[in-house]
Amino acid sequence: MDGLVEFRTGDGAVVAVEAVEERSGSRLVSRDGTVQAARTFEGALDGVRAAAESALRVFRDGSLRPDGVEIEFGVKLAAETGAFIAKGTAEGHLVVRLSWSPDAPGASSAS
Repeated sequence: MDGLVEFRTGDGAVVAVEAVEERSGSRLVSRDGTVQAARTFEGALDGVRAAAESALRVFRDGSLRPDGVEIEFGVKLAAETGAFIAKGTAEGHLVVRLSWSPDAPGASSAS
């Protein structure tokens, strides 16, 4: 493990995550390999939450009208940039699962 980034939550708890190498410019350095994040844990996740809310709107408000929506993506946390969606291959990684219940109101039956 290269090092840790410590994020504080809104209530003061510490969340330590494995450090992610940032590609741009300067780097945060610490003697013991642990650096303090520039944002709170919640603040770092704001962009990821907005992305999830946006994706849910796309699948819930469309013509498909699923009973359930699951969205899965990897998240990396960095000391300065906060959280970002991790790539699974050459492109970003996103898994979407839609489900329908045959007993749901408005479900059509084949007779």
